[in-house]
Amino acid sequence: MENKEFARFRKNLKKTQKELSQLLGTSLKAIHSYEQGWRKIPPSVERQMFFLIANKRGNYRPDKPCWQLNDCSPDQREKCPAWEFQSGEFCWFISGTICEGEAQKSWEDKMKVCRSCKVLRAVLDNVEQ
Repeated sequence: MENKEFARFRKNLKKTQKELSQLLGTSLKAIHSYEQGWRKIPPSVERQMFFLIANKRGNYRPDKPCWQLNDCSPDQREKCPAWEFQSGEFCWFISGTICEGEAQKSWEDKMKVCRSCKVLRAVLDNVEQ
């Protein structure tokens, strides 16, 4: 997540930097640093931001779970934590999902795949510019 996207998400959530720091359990200084681009946004904070924006009242959620939208094979579904926990709307939140045929090795690699997926795109495309 880049600093400009982080700031846009915060504004879309209608939170001050102080309010967001409380929501994320981090310091106000960290929020300043993320928005200014002085500090890299950690995966745990990025994950929480996606969760908050996805659960914002009135935000769009896909009508079908990820395994239907992406036409996953039965074998792929059986190995995937999103299927196991019936979390097809939040597959991007769960590490170890079987996307593009395999689990991604890191959060950064996972997000590269998720950002082009219909499930997370439905959330991100609904965030005001």
